[in-house]
Amino acid sequence: MTARRRPMVRLGELIPDAARALGLEDELRLSRAIATFEAIVAERVPAAAGACRAVRLDGFALVVEADAPIVAQELRMRGPELLSAFAAAPGGVGARELRVHVRPGGRRV
Repeated sequence: MTARRRPMVRLGELIPDAARALGLEDELRLSRAIATFEAIVAERVPAAAGACRAVRLDGFALVVEADAPIVAQELRMRGPELLSAFAAAPGGVGARELRVHVRPGGRRV
């Protein structure tokens, strides 16, 4: 008895279709954008890595939360550079604005 096997497919190639079928495509897009932003910050503004995070995409704006005012200021100064790198990255989107907010209460634990 021979069983027909389907060709092997990488798991990463199946996730977008599964997310779409489950209605989770927006969440997957946001998750990829968050991971992409973290990688860009770690590469271009290492001092801010771990002290900020992308929290949502609001239209054409990327909303970021910073743990301290000094981190927020650095991100605002480097905004055009970060947005350009974010738009060029595979997981990024074409955000035109970087909105940075300071987290109330400081660093999260």
